Amino acid sequence: MEQGSMEATNPNPSSMSGVAAASAAELLCCANARALLDSVDAFLFDCDGNEAIAGVIWKGDKLIDGVPQTLDMLRSKGKKLVFVTNNSTKSRIQYANKFQSLGLSVNQDEIFSSSFAAAMYLKVNQFPPHKKVYVIGGEGIGQELQLAGFTALGGPEDAEKRAQWKSNCLFEHDKDVGAVVVGLDPDINYYKLQYATLCIRENPGCLFIATNRDSVGHMTDLQEWPGAGCMVAAVCGSTEQEPIVVGKPSTFMMDFLLQKFNVTTSRMCMVGDRLDTDILFGQNAGCKTLLVLSGVTTQSTLDDPSNSIKPDYYTDKVSDILSLSGE
Repeated sequence: MEQGSMEATNPNPSSMSGVAAASAAELLCCANARALLDSVDAFLFDCDGNEAIAGVIWKGDKLIDGVPQTLDMLRSKGKKLVFVTNNSTKSRIQYANKFQSLGLSVNQDEIFSSSFAAAMYLKVNQFPPHKKVYVIGGEGIGQELQLAGFTALGGPEDAEKRAQWKSNCLFEHDKDVGAVVVGLDPDINYYKLQYATLCIRENPGCLFIATNRDSVGHMTDLQEWPGAGCMVAAVCGSTEQEPIVVGKPSTFMMDFLLQKFNVTTSRMCMVGDRLDTDILFGQNAGCKTLLVLSGVTTQSTLDDPSNSIKPDYYTDKVSDILSLSGE
């Protein structure tokens, strides 16, 4: 990919209400499923589902019924397939291995995670190779940064470190850190927050990058847990700065996809289970959108009068594309 300046946007979901609520969502049926298939050259699938709750493609280590057959049908019709996720704890290699373990043939180049997006943001904006990147987050971010040729500090290695409040004790940080990347970090601590804060406030020109601002995530099946947005908010508070967001619903990932696959957004369809990330991501970029009710969003949430984000289409599960299109 040719390198050049590419900026990430930080859309405010509330400001998109006029666009998102432009029309009511249509239930996918035989007629519009065939029309959708004919009007789209590339399908973008969310793959944020985990062991706790089903998503679009899988729940834990089990595929959702009909997914392999649906993907095979789309490939046979020449459709490009892309898998996007806000989960920054894994690298593309780790995701490719998971797809393979489930019997799906998905190339690493077809996977776009927010950890990869963070590394690509630095690369396309010509981040100096001699500068370092401090990470609050999991190993996925560090792996993608290293694959892109950058030196990563922090992350899991700082999980057990503790900041000391002692008189005449100066907390040291690396003056060569030129960017701080913040993602989901179950081992976040005061040491990491202080390190990131000092880099952003004291290192001239230090970038503050967020993989995403998801407020909560379904880490277990019984309840929601704080998401990456909580870690990002902590750094926002201590630095009094707003981050560059590279994951959904920011359009940076989409801008990168457009350059790579050479498909216009009007010929793309974003398929996801979450309104405020997946569907808003597609709408922000001008894609068609399909909400599946196999994951986070329920029918009642979609129909709630307070919900301003309406997909173009909605259905129970991904395999409805196959069954309703008659392919």
